[in-house]
Amino acid sequence: MVGLYIIGGIVLLLILVAVGVYNSLVQKRIRCREAWSQIDVQLKRRYDLIPNLIETVKGYAKHERETLDAVIRARQAAIDVPAGDVKGQARAEGVLSGMLRQVFALSEAYPDLKANQNFLQMQEELTSTENRIAFARQHYNDTSAVYNTAREKFPNNVIAGMFSFQARDYFEIEVPAEREAPKVKF
Repeated sequence: MVGLYIIGGIVLLLILVAVGVYNSLVQKRIRCREAWSQIDVQLKRRYDLIPNLIETVKGYAKHERETLDAVIRARQAAIDVPAGDVKGQARAEGVLSGMLRQVFALSEAYPDLKANQNFLQMQEELTSTENRIAFARQHYNDTSAVYNTAREKFPNNVIAGMFSFQARDYFEIEVPAEREAPKVKF
């Protein structure tokens, strides 16, 4: 009879450990989703700012139609990435970031544009948004690292395998040029 209580206690303990591990993995997975949604919010803000920036630049840089159209196409490509495709989103955002740098470079060629209050305000808004996106990416990657690490540890990996807890992709730079330090010339 005592042996039955011991076996029952061990089974109960194992069940409690499994439930605790499962709940912990669920909590970490939800944190990853929340972190991704923060990136999504900031990207939406960026997407909303871009058309206004383009319209302001169009008034000054009529000859730069090709650059402006490329920015619009890059924005649409980033919007069209399927939800949850972290690698595709990172790739599209890298292209869009490069195109935005080209738009800001146009301000050097058009002094009137550089002095335009709307352009300066939108440039500041986009810079602020880029900083928020960078922070949200960092938070997402940190959260994903915690989740992926917990998922790989024993006995968590057993529970994760049983309940199909998938690894999270990191939001990484896909465009090699973005890894290079900017060149400053005076």
